[in-house]
Amino acid sequence: METGVIVSLAAYFIAMLGIGLWAWKKSTGDIDGYLLGGRRLSPAVAALSAGASDMSGWLLLGLPGAAYVAGLSASWIAIGLFIGALANYIIVAPRLRVHTERTGDSITIPQFFENRLEDRSHALRVIASVVIIIFFTLYTSAGIVAGGKLFESAFGADYALGLWITAGVVVAYTMFGGFLAVSLTDFVQGCIMFAALVLLPVVAFAGMGWEFAGSLEAAKPNAFNIMADLSAAAMISSLAWGLGYFGQPHIIVRFMAVRSVRDVPAMRNIGMTWMGVALVGALATGLTGAAYIARTGTPLEDPETIFILLADVLFDPLITGFLLAALLAAIMSTISSQLLVSSSSLTEDFYRIYLRREAGQRELVTVGRFCVLLVALVAILLAYDPETTILGLVGNAWAGFGAAFGPLVILSLTWKGLTRNGALAGIVVGAATVLFWIYAPVLAEGAALSSVIYELVPGFILGGLAAILVSLAGPRPPESVLRTFDKSDAEFRAASRRPA
Repeated sequence: METGVIVSLAAYFIAMLGIGLWAWKKSTGDIDGYLLGGRRLSPAVAALSAGASDMSGWLLLGLPGAAYVAGLSASWIAIGLFIGALANYIIVAPRLRVHTERTGDSITIPQFFENRLEDRSHALRVIASVVIIIFFTLYTSAGIVAGGKLFESAFGADYALGLWITAGVVVAYTMFGGFLAVSLTDFVQGCIMFAALVLLPVVAFAGMGWEFAGSLEAAKPNAFNIMADLSAAAMISSLAWGLGYFGQPHIIVRFMAVRSVRDVPAMRNIGMTWMGVALVGALATGLTGAAYIARTGTPLEDPETIFILLADVLFDPLITGFLLAALLAAIMSTISSQLLVSSSSLTEDFYRIYLRREAGQRELVTVGRFCVLLVALVAILLAYDPETTILGLVGNAWAGFGAAFGPLVILSLTWKGLTRNGALAGIVVGAATVLFWIYAPVLAEGAALSSVIYELVPGFILGGLAAILVSLAGPRPPESVLRTFDKSDAEFRAASRRPA
């Protein structure tokens, strides 16, 4: 590894650990500060934190790789995600900020579901928490695998060493600095990712000039055809990725942490601008990479490494190190968010309910830190086999969360007729539909229904219908639930009318 690359990466790791140390001093005195930053995030930090924790390595590896292979027809997923994120900001963000604070000052999504519907049995909270812990442990494992493979492929380091370096830095700043550290590091990482996705395609294009279009057309004749080889079902499946946003706990928790509901419009404008530029930059990286490969004949075995290849051949080692730090930032920002959400569920939704109801604030923060470490160790063990079949399941976790929680989040914020039994039905039916769609060999030659259309589509629809129909079929919610909803909704509407 060249000296310039080492210097850039070392500076990046030191900066992340420094932020974690600062946050440790600022916001870890009580569990609300540790798990939600005391609801004091600025719009910029909340927006970039949500974006960075959302995109992960997919933004710098998966999307450029898809554009490299398929051309502009790969942009439909990006379009679906952009529309879904915008709808999430408009429908969920302002309402969730008000409702979570007014329903028992809820600091986790499962706790909000329980408080919103006054579920004294804790069944709703526990089932939601189990879904979060299982899927996020697997999700975290996939991120750590990506870090290990990055160190192995880009730096020639041992795969296991890469796992421990990636996980070690993330665990250190997450465990000690909590939500504020995760959010601030996500903000910095989001800025790094933004700069990298502007810099790399611009430099690659500048090196080719107007030969870019000819080289790309020669290599991939349909590269500029956004409808190339795309069926209606494939387009729906791609656009449907946007539905997943409503149910992603590590993203929507940022809406709960922003300073005020009046800050949400600024958060939305910053977040959507960041996302739009980043998605265009990722697509442009794949397209310019395909033209560069066609023009130079440089061998490329894995299309998803086109970002790494361009970073290596086009820049000085110091800049290459910065670009690889951007890739690490994409991976680590998501891992840290998933670790903290998993920790919050273990601490608030299990330990505080079943083990120590009278636990003090310091004790809960200590337990939260221990849970971060516990989830990370399990994820590292799962990641030791880079070919583990768990990664296949993790690839569908977006659909699982979107179908299990997405309809329930929307209904709990917009419909006061939702009941506890309806919510339980929505989670179970949504998650079960996704699993059936992925694994049931019901088509010819044992193929699954996910080969026809993305499992999030039926999962979201059936989960939402189950929640509505079961709610309508049973007794109406208690009067206390209806009064709390009306008060929260009235506050949301009043805050929305006031200028920021």
